[in-house]
Amino acid sequence: MSYDVAFRFNQALDPSALTTLQACLHALTAAIDDCRNAGKPRDSDPAVLLLARHLGTVAEGIGPGGMQLRRACMDSIAELKRHPALVALAYKGVAYDAPAKKLFHSDGREAMKRLAEALGLARDSYDVRSNHGGIAVSGDVMLQGAELHVRLSLGCMGPGQEVLFRRVAGRHDHIGDRNHWASAHEFVQPDRFAARIRRELHLSAPSAEPARLFA
Repeated sequence: MSYDVAFRFNQALDPSALTTLQACLHALTAAIDDCRNAGKPRDSDPAVLLLARHLGTVAEGIGPGGMQLRRACMDSIAELKRHPALVALAYKGVAYDAPAKKLFHSDGREAMKRLAEALGLARDSYDVRSNHGGIAVSGDVMLQGAELHVRLSLGCMGPGQEVLFRRVAGRHDHIGDRNHWASAHEFVQPDRFAARIRRELHLSAPSAEPARLFA
């Protein structure tokens, strides 16, 4: 059964109590919900439009101007590129945080592919897989090749030991030789980390210089 209330109209006519972004956004969201419950179009509802404009007015009075904010956004993007999310997630953890865990597995797979490229592995010589596990754990991102197994996970062995790598005898060898450990910070530097892996595991040299797939 549809219903309508006058509260959103009263707020829209006198929004003087809405002085913060959080308060404005809450009022706007509530007005949109009221329209949905009443079966009214949201995009043309006068209360919704007035509250949205008030939100913009409040936002205009906070912080620096538009160009400075755009510059700050670009600086933030550059900073994130210098400090990849995987490093931050390694310190923060992703247990019971579904969006963080999704980002961990997505970025982890891409970073694992970059490592395979830095190692000079042929595309058909390895697999990259994810095991998400339960909500209380990060799960694993794994690379399994003819000579190498690499596993990325958070929280199992403590800070600085997010990456396990070991030499194996084929793509079906899931035991392999002695485990070696590395940090997430090392993992996101693929060329340097690949050199360490080759040195410590005495891997065969790549047959040819691989074509770069990632910038």
